[in-house]
Amino acid sequence: MLATSAAIKGTKTCWYTADRPIREADSRRLREADNPGVSDCCSPKGYRWIFSERNARADAQRYRRKGLDPTSRRIVEYLKQRGVEGRTLLEVGGGVGAIQIELLKAGVTRAVSVELTPTYEPAALELLREAGLENRVERKVMDFARSAGVFEVADIVIMNRVICCYPDMLELAGAAAEHTGEVLVMSFPKAAWWTRTILALGNLALRVTKRQFQVFVHPPDQILAEAERHGLQSALEMPGIFWQIAAVQRAA
Repeated sequence: MLATSAAIKGTKTCWYTADRPIREADSRRLREADNPGVSDCCSPKGYRWIFSERNARADAQRYRRKGLDPTSRRIVEYLKQRGVEGRTLLEVGGGVGAIQIELLKAGVTRAVSVELTPTYEPAALELLREAGLENRVERKVMDFARSAGVFEVADIVIMNRVICCYPDMLELAGAAAEHTGEVLVMSFPKAAWWTRTILALGNLALRVTKRQFQVFVHPPDQILAEAERHGLQSALEMPGIFWQIAAVQRAA
């Protein structure tokens, strides 16, 4: 999110760049803004609590110490095997941007990162400056599913642990597929009894504490079917204990 455009549908517009720190007034206004694109089950307040600035700082520190987490590492390794040299990247829900940094180092020319809340911006911009990549990443704070029309098609599109945090899976998966030039890589909870049980208990705790957030186990076959409806075809299915990785590619 090196530049932030039309924030969320119905809210004010702000632009942020890596060489211009986010003003506290701007950050506060976005934190307080309502987002009509997100349902009541997952309110802006709920997203900001789950994906807080504190969590962002912790994610950035973890990346500095240990590098990518296992799921992100598998995604990056798969894409490197396909070849990323000279490609463009769009990552929806990229967090502090660790995957983007690794792929830019591997040969991706430019990246666009889209986040639903501004809470990751300070930590992400710090990492970009440290890597000397701030001029190659455009960071936007907006609801991608509702504002996809402002984005250009990218060779590579990534949604890592994103679909499970958004209520309208079809709209989000469709928008991502529509903006995929070559390959779309996604990770989401495996549709197994243990993932459903764990997430059901977590959602119960969130409801009891009134956190206005919910995690979804969208059926993987429906996710892939929506991507295929937009002209993509299966390229990879990589199951894991909890997180499943799937890739779909543009038909030749």
